[in-house]
Amino acid sequence: MKIEEQITVAALAAVKELYGTEVPEKMIQLQKTRSDFEGNLTLVTFPLLKTSRKKPEDTAQDLGEYLKKNCKAVADFNVVKGFLNLVIAQSAWTGLLNDINADEKFGEKRVTDESPLVMIEYSSPNTNKPLHLGHVRNNLLGWSLAQIMEANGNKVVKTNIVNDRGIHICKSMLAWQKWGNGITPEQAGKKGDHLVGDFYVLFDKHLKEECKQLQEQYEKEGLTADEAKAKAEHEAPLMKEAHDMLVKWEANDPEIRGLWEMMNSWVYAGFDETYKAMGVGFDKIYYESSTYLAGKKKVEEGLAKGLFIRKEDNSVWADLTDEGLDQKLLLRKDGTSVYMTQDIGTAEMRFNDYPIDKMIYVVGNEQNYHFQVLSILLDRLGFKWGKDLVHFSYGMVELPNGKMKSREGTVVDADDLVASMIENAKSLSEDKVNKLEGITDEEKNEIARIVGMGALKYFILKVDARKNMLFNPEESIDFNGNTGPFIQYTYARIRSILRKAEAQNITLPASLNDDAPLNDKEIALIQKLNDFGAAVAQAGIDYSPSGIANYCYELTKEFNQFYHDYSILNADTEAEKITRLVIAKNVAKVIKNGMALLGIEVPERM
Repeated sequence: MKIEEQITVAALAAVKELYGTEVPEKMIQLQKTRSDFEGNLTLVTFPLLKTSRKKPEDTAQDLGEYLKKNCKAVADFNVVKGFLNLVIAQSAWTGLLNDINADEKFGEKRVTDESPLVMIEYSSPNTNKPLHLGHVRNNLLGWSLAQIMEANGNKVVKTNIVNDRGIHICKSMLAWQKWGNGITPEQAGKKGDHLVGDFYVLFDKHLKEECKQLQEQYEKEGLTADEAKAKAEHEAPLMKEAHDMLVKWEANDPEIRGLWEMMNSWVYAGFDETYKAMGVGFDKIYYESSTYLAGKKKVEEGLAKGLFIRKEDNSVWADLTDEGLDQKLLLRKDGTSVYMTQDIGTAEMRFNDYPIDKMIYVVGNEQNYHFQVLSILLDRLGFKWGKDLVHFSYGMVELPNGKMKSREGTVVDADDLVASMIENAKSLSEDKVNKLEGITDEEKNEIARIVGMGALKYFILKVDARKNMLFNPEESIDFNGNTGPFIQYTYARIRSILRKAEAQNITLPASLNDDAPLNDKEIALIQKLNDFGAAVAQAGIDYSPSGIANYCYELTKEFNQFYHDYSILNADTEAEKITRLVIAKNVAKVIKNGMALLGIEVPERM
């Protein structure tokens, strides 16, 4: 039984014996003792004053005396006003360390057949361009959230919805038809998603030239600049051709569909490479080219049930005025769908595929209103999780020189970012890595990959997801401070110590004796290890990878302070050496497991 649980049980018994009343467990409030007071855990007495009918100090004194006498975990106590500061017995700390040592997944809950099923949607790329920095934050948040929800005892299905239809897809296709000369990714020596993205940018370039010429012509004919610009954008032959292509796609034109399938296949191959490099993946991928039809059908069903309204122009709307919102378009007057319709269709297909208990959408905060409406509509349509769907809303990634624009080709490409992070890690860690004995070039490259990706992921995930963030690659690869490489380096250092101990034929016991020596900093480390379970649980409640990142940093920092003050392998006694090795081993274990919840690997050597 954990120390907190032992004290809670004993405190409940104390209240019953001392004051003749049984109180609920929530009345026993324990927290870490402030660093300026003696003690490890503090019991707050104020919720118990109505029961004790005594002053806070007297109630604390009563409970302290009872716990010291009747709870083995409590060695001593002191009272500060209404706060009972408890000094935990050394044997209790040793017992706790033994519990942590015995559990390879300490702090995480097991998934069972009865566990609820959580589906998490993330990534949501368009097939007209490669993934960029914004997608990187989305994918890293989604993957980490999936690990955190599973660590909280949930079954998790990781899913992706690919935007593979629409006018923006046709723009790339039309540009390839006009100016591609039949080029393929292999011929171009490019990833398929990059080649298709180039044609998306090329379309925009030619469209701007057309619009500029038309605008000049219309201004000469007497229109104002604004009128001429609007007419030019409406009359531009390229946009008309793109719309004609979309109509043919909708009509299943074999030539257009063939072109669409070919170019999308190029993009998917490119996406797969990027996802692999980022260390993320999916259990199920849905495509809007399929879900929009299911959405239209579901909206028609809702219309027949009186859930929606059809207006005189034949468009279909949801009236949300009773929810304090406006009316929301679901089908245009020509019967074509909108994004909301597609999301309804995707929900229908997912609900048929899986017994979903909770649905989490990882989508940027510019879509907050969209998901507020979607939740209401899904609830009206009978999806049991609709009302309680979670929009994991996150802020944008900003750059020192401003925002990204896909059409202008000024995005920070995900592949380039990953490659540059790994290259930076390689150059910055070269001196450290070269000192390792017998290391091969292949091992050096692997360490650079782990460190570079760790730097990228940690820098992004340590920030509260709701906030906009400025990404700075140079700051992220720093072997000091709150960074991924700092934590990774500490893990590698501990693993080096453990390897040296093994080389000295030191065997660590499965459990330590109750009288194993512990100083204050060692106790603080055990207490910090014990906090991992609470950090995992809170991260699940808050949907917060940053909570795990900050915990890993705090644990790492505390270990380094301990390591600065105390030798492990040159400890004064054999008992101290063994105790410190067991603590170090478990610090490394928890760092590795915590970083894994962020999708971050840790190197054995560095």
